[in-house]
Amino acid sequence: MFAIAMWALNRWHPLLTVIPGPWHWLGSYVMWSAAIAPVMAFFQFWRAHTTINPHRPESATKLVTSGVYAWTRNPMYLGLSVLLLGWAINLGTLTPLVLAPLFIPLIRYVQIRPEEHALRARFGEDYARYCRRVNRWLGRRRSTTP
Repeated sequence: MFAIAMWALNRWHPLLTVIPGPWHWLGSYVMWSAAIAPVMAFFQFWRAHTTINPHRPESATKLVTSGVYAWTRNPMYLGLSVLLLGWAINLGTLTPLVLAPLFIPLIRYVQIRPEEHALRARFGEDYARYCRRVNRWLGRRRSTTP
């Protein structure tokens, strides 16, 4: 829905071209790179024999914390966010570039928080420890112990 809204705003209400036509190809590279983390996550879930269904996190059989999950708790949503950024670059006007970052608070509210609640209920202290170690979007947290 966000990608369609970005296209529609760019088509009918473009504000200021910020990325000129010859540079739109950069957006395609960003979009292709967006697939890396979600594909890695899919294979990790597959190898762990656990669900990838974001609407049924309570049916997870294992907590995956290695590989791409050592760097982000949400590689699939990170990938979608990067995909939207690439799409905005490809479109080239300010309107989609402003809309793309709004996906992050929406997905956090609609999908990530309910998933986190279900995983916390399912895996308890193991999940809490994981959350203290790895950021929601990207990067490991610094240890507070010496």
